[in-house]
Amino acid sequence: MKINLNFRNRYILLGDMILSIISVVGAYILRLELIEVFSNYYLSLLWLLLFTITIKPIIYNIFGLYRKMWVYASIRELKLILFAVTASSALITVIMLILFANHVFVSFPRSVLVIDWILSILFVGGLRFGLRVIFEGSKNKAAKQQVRDIKKKSLIIGAGDMGAMVAKEFQKNPLLKTKPIGFLDDNPEKYNQQLHGIPVVGRLKDLSKVINKYQVNEVIIAIPSASGEAVRKITNICRKNKIPFRTMPGIYELLGGSIGITRLREVQIADLLRRSHSQIDVDLAGNMLEGKTVLVTGAGGSIGQELCRQIARWSPSKLILLGHGENSIFETYQSLKENYPSLPVIIAIADIRDAFRIDQEFSRNQPQVVFHAAAHKHVPLMEINVEDCILNNVLGTQNIINACEKNEVKQLVLISTDKAIRPVSVMGASKRLAEMLVLDAAGRLKKPISVVRFGNVLGSRGSVVPLFKRQIANGGPVTVTHPKMKRYFMTIPEAVYLVIQSAGMGKGGETFVLDMGEQIKIVDLAEDLIRLSGFEPGKEIEIVFTGIRNGEKLSEDLWNDGRKFSKTDHPGIFHEEGQDKIRGEELEKVVKKMVDLSRAGEGDQIINFLNEIIPDAEIKHNVQGNPPSFDL
Repeated sequence: MKINLNFRNRYILLGDMILSIISVVGAYILRLELIEVFSNYYLSLLWLLLFTITIKPIIYNIFGLYRKMWVYASIRELKLILFAVTASSALITVIMLILFANHVFVSFPRSVLVIDWILSILFVGGLRFGLRVIFEGSKNKAAKQQVRDIKKKSLIIGAGDMGAMVAKEFQKNPLLKTKPIGFLDDNPEKYNQQLHGIPVVGRLKDLSKVINKYQVNEVIIAIPSASGEAVRKITNICRKNKIPFRTMPGIYELLGGSIGITRLREVQIADLLRRSHSQIDVDLAGNMLEGKTVLVTGAGGSIGQELCRQIARWSPSKLILLGHGENSIFETYQSLKENYPSLPVIIAIADIRDAFRIDQEFSRNQPQVVFHAAAHKHVPLMEINVEDCILNNVLGTQNIINACEKNEVKQLVLISTDKAIRPVSVMGASKRLAEMLVLDAAGRLKKPISVVRFGNVLGSRGSVVPLFKRQIANGGPVTVTHPKMKRYFMTIPEAVYLVIQSAGMGKGGETFVLDMGEQIKIVDLAEDLIRLSGFEPGKEIEIVFTGIRNGEKLSEDLWNDGRKFSKTDHPGIFHEEGQDKIRGEELEKVVKKMVDLSRAGEGDQIINFLNEIIPDAEIKHNVQGNPPSFDL
């Protein structure tokens, strides 16, 4: 049976008129005896019928009840029906009471108006939702026919809103050729309950047993807030049972986007590192960004792009993308225009080392909030490009600060790194100098200027994960510098989410440190990636240790020893109090000397000077000409 999606509205109108007459007559009969209706109350009945068949269709049409595709009716349409029926009944009630008061008819049982209102809701809603029931029945019959021979049995982890959404999409879309057979959920109140007719068959600990009992073909992880530990446990069990698994993106990835079944994807390394989601303070972020002109330096980079995407959610009046790589900036611009077409976005192609161009763009666009994410970040590359590292990370930051001061920017946030603490690399030392400059400006300008420091982010350009993936795709080996090498890791969306929250807390002069969790061994990360790629580490894909290189430490630090380290109102953000002793005129002299040495090409002298001025710095001299490699 095929149902016309645009079921002719004249038939629905005719049905409404017939049911309206039945509703009025039924109300009188329910209120009175049948004989009494026609002997004593027939005049008021006729008047009520007249107004019912004329006024109700008009009101229903005003509310759009004849412009809907009722085969897709939902709770929203049910509310619309309630409002439309109530509005029409209210108008008729007023008219009937006026006529009764003016003795147009003598006998009138006013309670029939309430009964008619109730019956009208039942009849109008029943007519429309009946079409949906018929359509769904026809559709389900067709779906069963299409998947009769091919049924992939899926087990859904998580009987919450997302799990229900996934199950419903599988049920109504036969092209997916998937039959959800049950849910697993650790909430004991949900056990033996049903969602869309699908039972909750157990808890997470029952996964292996349920897979075997129901002959599951696929496991779907439908808990965006699931921790990395939980995801790892699920994937390990699936791997042992040789069952494929997919997941919904983590909560930070879903920010600002609509959630749909198409977002289901293969489990990625970032899913294994998820941490508990901490809710952002909406007021802090909104007050800082809504209606403001915001500029992001390094807007084409991994962090910069995500900053722009998340900032756009808070409806700034204007968003300025500043960077020197035209292709990457254009990618960011395209992404923003696709998702936020009404947001004014300005592209500023400029190098932060060029003070004139930076001041020109600031003067032209007058930003109120600046996120400074532009920086050279690749440790081994900067070890053999010392001069450019200083010019970009130190001089570039000074140029941004000067432009902010000259153009009265209200707020500046510097994106920093854990490599700035006890640095053993030129990149880390340059970022420490950048921190000094920003904190010194905060004290001088008395504005909400702050630093946000965090560790490595997964999936950024040139980082360890893309490199490992390429090595695995080539059949190995996967190269790791040292078996004890470990790093802090965070996903890009989560890091940016917390950066924005930190910025909202800034009053001036703070160094915010993001809670990165525990450090992760790089070799464990490599093994997880190999397994997620369908191979066994050490057997099908080898791991080779290449040795620690200049600029590397076995582990990183997020804060300075001897500094006061305290919690903030947000559980994912800490505050490091105090700053380095070098500041003011002395800091200006240091920066000038660094810039002069860089322009003179004196890399060795730069390293010596950095070791003198940066607390606990232990930067080693690199032999020029060594081939660069990525920091693992």
